[in-house]
Amino acid sequence: MYYSKITGLGFYVPENIVTNNDLKEFIETSDEWIQERTGIEERRWIDPKKDDNTSVMAAKASKIAIERAGLTKDDIDFIIFATLSPDMYFPGGGVRVQDILDMPTIGALDVRNQCSGFIYSLSVADQFIKTGMYKNILVIGSENHSGGLERSTRGRNITVIFGDGAGAAVLSRSEENGKGILSSHLHSEGKYARELMLDGPSTGRWVPEILKENDPEDISYFPYMNGQFVFKHAVVRFSEAIIEGLKANNLKKEDIDMLIPHQANLRISQFIQKKFELSNEKVHNNIMKYGNTTAASVIIALTEAWEQGKIKDNDLVVLAAFGSGFTWGSVVIRW
Repeated sequence: MYYSKITGLGFYVPENIVTNNDLKEFIETSDEWIQERTGIEERRWIDPKKDDNTSVMAAKASKIAIERAGLTKDDIDFIIFATLSPDMYFPGGGVRVQDILDMPTIGALDVRNQCSGFIYSLSVADQFIKTGMYKNILVIGSENHSGGLERSTRGRNITVIFGDGAGAAVLSRSEENGKGILSSHLHSEGKYARELMLDGPSTGRWVPEILKENDPEDISYFPYMNGQFVFKHAVVRFSEAIIEGLKANNLKKEDIDMLIPHQANLRISQFIQKKFELSNEKVHNNIMKYGNTTAASVIIALTEAWEQGKIKDNDLVVLAAFGSGFTWGSVVIRW
């Protein structure tokens, strides 16, 4: 039987830093207001003068991950790309990365699960490897939020939260039992889909209708979030997913060496940390620097924690995310 383990990690964020005070130039807000509600101090937004976009950032993160795995681009058998912000409505970003990196004609799969996208993608990759279909899979989370945010006071509650960036992991075949991905746990509750969503353009209200109406007050093509509703559900589902992962592997909360939560809101992470009685050394948060990078959030935080030496051999690492859909899940890893 085969097992899968992470052999390479990498992330990339744009150089352009946007502080809370920078946002005051076009939004009625303050550094205190943003930090109190989200914990965010700054985020990275793509500089329009640079060549960065969702796929380019993904390719930059992927190069690092592949090199750290001790592999070349020709060793990768499959690509799984999680994003809500592809460069084009179609095709997806996976084929763009395949082209940018000049990889062989391997398969590329896009996952549209927003904040839980990397968790879902890692789970899919794990199954492909365990069945013996593939040996090395490139798993990516990348987002260009800044290109689709409403930069005005009207869109303040959304715009202050989100940042751009990408992360990538190489998942490789292993025959070492008890190491690598131990289990993954995925859930959804579609009845709440409209509490966190972007309504259009969509085939229900497509481009011709939008152009015909030409309504400057139409905000359906900007993200919408019922913040308090999402927060209340997130803290419950985060906890459930983490507990489910621990129980599946006969583990206790005391066994967790590192928790990497999706960086949605620092208050959510702190709530979960307190509930599981984890020290600061056992939870890695970076939303303060990067904001919410949706599908890139977990993999950026995981990579950063590993780079800082916070994750060591044989550590128990738990990844957890909750977001639009509603979708949520967890992955338990023995490093």
